[in-house]
Amino acid sequence: MAVNTALIKELMSLSGAGMMDCKKTLEEAGGDLDEAVKILREKGKANQEKKAGRAAAEGLVAVTVEGNKGAIIEVNSETDFVAKNEEFRAFVQNAAKSALAASPADLDALMQASMVGTEFTVEGALQELFLKIRENLKVRRFKLMDGTLFTYIHNNGEIGVMVNFKTDIDPTNPALVECGKNVAMQIAALGALYLRDTDVPQEKIDSEKEIAMAQLAEDPKNANKPDAVKAKIAEGKLKKFFSECVLLNQAYVKDDKLTVAQYIAGVAKELGGNIEITEYVRYQKGEGLEKKADNFAEEVAQLAKGG
Repeated sequence: MAVNTALIKELMSLSGAGMMDCKKTLEEAGGDLDEAVKILREKGKANQEKKAGRAAAEGLVAVTVEGNKGAIIEVNSETDFVAKNEEFRAFVQNAAKSALAASPADLDALMQASMVGTEFTVEGALQELFLKIRENLKVRRFKLMDGTLFTYIHNNGEIGVMVNFKTDIDPTNPALVECGKNVAMQIAALGALYLRDTDVPQEKIDSEKEIAMAQLAEDPKNANKPDAVKAKIAEGKLKKFFSECVLLNQAYVKDDKLTVAQYIAGVAKELGGNIEITEYVRYQKGEGLEKKADNFAEEVAQLAKGG
């Protein structure tokens, strides 16, 4: 089968690969379109594995909710430019929907689940996207929830939050929906590490006490104070830690005269019911990952070498 312009265009449309890649692959496949698609996918997988070690600390967070079930997911890319790509954004959203549909037990199971809207698994769809984008792409983490769920996405996917309420109030009640959104925004803004006091591990409490005492020992104003006084100051610092890092103790961002717990209690009283936060999750894209240093000269050199 002869390689002609129409065939090259068709392969470009099917694969998203560049013109020269398509031309060379069709020549390798003897003009067989199906074989050319197969070769491109195999090469794409090899190249994807080759680039897997490259830092992927950009990306997006997406959340999806259907009824009383929800999923939140983070997918990473190497550059913020790719994170703004519409195909990448669609992949992340569909990956969240796929997690919701399949209820996978872990990340490996999610990667083998069917990708919504495609004939591929999530892993296969990721490889297809790599063929077009040519960056290290990685589905990093996801979480499923079941309950009365409220979500918030900040800055087009930089931060995503899903919070679960236990309540006897109609979940469609506008005041409850507003409360849920406000709490989700609070979590996005201040990133509480724990929901309630009892969630803070004892080792964390002990560590914070040690840090406070060490700081006092290094402070000329406090170093020579009696141990009982220093212990009292350390307790004050620990109390501040609990007020900043425990969600229910935090000052409510829209009215700092209230704690989050007081705000929720006030809404529950107004609506004549009960509201309890049972769990929440906050994902920030690239959180805890090492970001690659931008070195454009090195990038250009690598591209020139075909890297």
